[in-house]
Amino acid sequence: MFFRLFVLASLLFINLYACKGGYAACVAKVKDSHAIQNNTLQIPLKKSTRLLYTHSKPDAKILKYDPFLSLYLIEDPKPFAYPFDINMRLQLGTAMVTDKSSREGKFIENQIGLNTLARYSEPLLIPSLLTSSCCSLEGVVTSRDIIQKEYLKHFIDAKKSEYGDIGIRVKNEKGSVIVTASDPFFEHNPFQVGDCIVVFDGRKVKAASTLMRMILFSKRGVKHKVKVKRGNQYLTYTVTTKKRYGGGELSDTFLESRGLYFDRALRLISIEKKFKGYGIKKGDRLIQINGVKIKSQKELREYLQKAKDYSSLLFERNGFQFFVNIK
Repeated sequence: MFFRLFVLASLLFINLYACKGGYAACVAKVKDSHAIQNNTLQIPLKKSTRLLYTHSKPDAKILKYDPFLSLYLIEDPKPFAYPFDINMRLQLGTAMVTDKSSREGKFIENQIGLNTLARYSEPLLIPSLLTSSCCSLEGVVTSRDIIQKEYLKHFIDAKKSEYGDIGIRVKNEKGSVIVTASDPFFEHNPFQVGDCIVVFDGRKVKAASTLMRMILFSKRGVKHKVKVKRGNQYLTYTVTTKKRYGGGELSDTFLESRGLYFDRALRLISIEKKFKGYGIKKGDRLIQINGVKIKSQKELREYLQKAKDYSSLLFERNGFQFFVNIK
């Protein structure tokens, strides 16, 4: 009984005084909460839930799953007394925290959508939690860099685990936000590669990270006004948010909206039922599209932007090559 009271008192001390003691208290909290198990993150949250980052389906009651970022929200039958919270206010400092150590640093690049995670100033501790000195959750550290708290909160709060899309991918370039890819299958897509996004819904666009959050977190069917600079011209378009199909842990070749998903080696990992009669299977590797050799998702995406055509596909299966003609 005395030991149990001592543990509860210690946990209370951790939560009340964590901000004063650097990150040692956060290390203790990660350890006591079993937030890192079997090399996966299993972070206790409010309402008897845990946030998981894992590539394996957990043996638990799954409340929500995000295939883009490999996040799960599961029911916690034995909730931790002092769960982690997500404080959306700007924090003065952060550190990567495991159940054994911490490493302080700072963001050097924010997360830009699903494909480009946040970069940190220090070598990554994988896996680990990124926290403030008060032990609030600032992100999760993965082998692909850091998923920031804005995406964690969106996943936890949203009714459905999905993202919005207006048919563009962007980057920061010399103080501007530039379109790097334009989805050829996005209906009435007005954007071109090289467009500079100037204004989104009346707000001046200063960072690709902020713009992509506004797009991804937007509900389907919502209309947006977007002002772009193309050469010496300023153009304003009205676009409607639609469902995002690819990105993050999923392939992002633009064929995802057609029903074809690939791994990094261009092997098929998911095929929609409408392709059942074409003879393709999971594991088949895409070699050519319309006679053009391709070696990566990037090359496939770049070809599709120009041609908007995938009628002739050459696949390889166990050393045998075969054509598939898509109608």
